[in-house]
Amino acid sequence: MWIGGKSTNRAEFTTARIRASRATNNRYERERPGELLHIDVKKLGHIPDGGGWRADPEQNSRNHKASHKRVGFDYVHAVIDDHSRLAYVEIHTDEKGATAAGVLIRAAEFFAKNGIPKIERVLSDNAFAYRNSAAFKQAVAQLGAEQRFIKPLCPWTNGKVERLNRTLATEWAYSRVFTSNKERTAALAPWLNYYNTERIHGGIGATPISRVSPTS
Repeated sequence: MWIGGKSTNRAEFTTARIRASRATNNRYERERPGELLHIDVKKLGHIPDGGGWRADPEQNSRNHKASHKRVGFDYVHAVIDDHSRLAYVEIHTDEKGATAAGVLIRAAEFFAKNGIPKIERVLSDNAFAYRNSAAFKQAVAQLGAEQRFIKPLCPWTNGKVERLNRTLATEWAYSRVFTSNKERTAALAPWLNYYNTERIHGGIGATPISRVSPTS
């Protein structure tokens, strides 16, 4: 399913500092919005109804072992503009090439509505969905963009989306105890809107939306 929405209560969210990584050693930033998009997928375990072991007040080793059941996964597809840090995120049941292709096209539409009409390059890791999928390659071509890949075993070269993934984990997915997977999914849209329009991004000292000129 794809995720959109507006911000609710700003007090619900946090801007806690995310741990540093090798990605911060060599900082760079593209000169203009749309010059480079970073794309990646983060896998999250489903939350069973009731909240699973995280919702258990005892938090002991016994309930941890007993509560880790095979409940499936969410695949969080994230896309971020290198210059503005404007982000787009969808949740899906897989990380296949066709799914990633659809995410990229809809992300481009989102960026266009927010003042980034042209995507020049798309950077990803070397996952099968990006490197070997005809559907994904076609999506990149449809945008008139150039597809690029990070060096093998060098995830920090895709650092901006890796950082977004960590921020998603800290400020959304694990920010509080959710009682169901549906509840966590519903919390993404308002958080993402907050991230784009209200939250001061540490890397640029401003909100992502302030670095682009919305057209609608």
